This record gives sequence, structure tokens and C-alpha cells, in this order.
Amino acid sequence: MLKTVDSAVPVVCWSCSAVQNVSALFCANCSKIQPPPGGTYFSVFGIEPRLNLDLAALESEFHRLSRKLHPDRFARATDREKEWSLADTALLNDAYRTLKDPIRRTEYLLKLQGAEIGEEFAAANGRDRRDPSRVPSDLLEEVFELNMQLEETRAARKFGEVDEQLEKDLMLAKEKFDGLLKDVDSNLRAQGHAWDEGDDTARAAAQKAMVALLDRRRYLNNLVCDVAETLGA
Repeated sequence: MLKTVDSAVPVVCWSCSAVQNVSALFCANCSKIQPPPGGTYFSVFGIEPRLNLDLAALESEFHRLSRKLHPDRFARATDREKEWSLADTALLNDAYRTLKDPIRRTEYLLKLQGAEIGEEFAAANGRDRRDPSRVPSDLLEEVFELNMQLEETRAARKFGEVDEQLEKDLMLAKEKFDGLLKDVDSNLRAQGHAWDEGDDTARAAAQKAMVALLDRRRYLNNLVCDVAETLGA
């Protein structure tokens, strides 16, 4: 089961004036729909922020709430209740898409903690995705070689030529980087467990490690996408 968590900030139901959780989609007293709530994607589902979730329970709760928010249930409701059903549904869908995906969930939680991550942060600091300074130090030679191979392959294809050995080498490189991505995901899961179960000191260390791992993952994923795009795979 999903572990529930209550908000420390009370709000009042517009219909019955009962005090309830600020993140509630429905009043606990009269069951009336509420305006789009505050809080986080976690609080939409009534769960505490953590990285390892019961995905079956999350999906079950998503479907339960989706049914309650279905427009057919508000055919005779007021105009504002109809508007709230659509807005709450959009919020619920966004929350579910984020929390069900382990990478998006990790990025979202870390951003809640104030971590500066993602391509938008790199761009804001003038760092393009192909900026050499972003290359992981242990991959410098391999990335340099890969970029040379990509340029040669693109040039050959531009003139209608195919270098079979070069393209075979690119596929082997892609397989290696795919393997490195799996290693990163495994490490992220381990750090996520440390964040969930640790004290403040352990969480700080896990958060720092996850930020670095996510940056490495984005770089590796970009390389894999570049190879796939070049080869049309």
C-alpha cells in the first residue's frame, strides 16, 4: 500500500467548510471536488516523497482517482466544478506520468530538494549538450573517437556512400554506452534506497551522487541517440 502523509497546512472545503488536507482532490467530509490543490505530485497521491514506490499501488490509486474525476460524473455539476474536474485530471495525469517513471521521479524529487539538474540548467549556464567540459573524464578518449566516427559516417552518407566497418564500429560503441546506461540506472536505484532510508547526512551524500549520475546519464543517452539518429536505427 502507498504510505499516506498529511499536509501541515489546512484548507477549508468550499461546500461544507470542513478543514482538510491542502493536497486533497476531494473533501474528506462531503466528497465534493476541490480546486486544483497545492503541494507536490507526491501529495496528489497522498504519499511521502521517496524514490522507491509501490508502483502497483500508485497505478491503482491513479485509476481510482481518474474514475472519480471523470467528466461524466460532473454532467449536472456547477460550471466551476466541471472546470475543476478537468484541471484536477490534468494535474493527476502529470503527477502519474512523473512518478511512475524512475528517472523522471528522481529528477522531480531532487528538484524539490533544490538540486540544479537537467538540460535547462546546463543551457542557462551556457553549456551546450556537446560542450567538451561535460564529457565524463573516464570517457574522454571514447567520446572523442565516437564523435570522429559520427562525423565520418555523416559525411559518407551525405555522398551516398556506406562504410560498413565504420557503421559496425558505431553499433558496437552504442552497445557499450547502452551498457553504461544500465550501470548508471543500477547505481541510481542504490542511491535512491540510501536517500529513502538515510538520515540527513546520508541523504545529502545520496543527493549529490544522484545529481552526478543523472548528468552522466543524460550525456550517455545523448550519445546513444546521436548514434541511432546517424545510423537511422
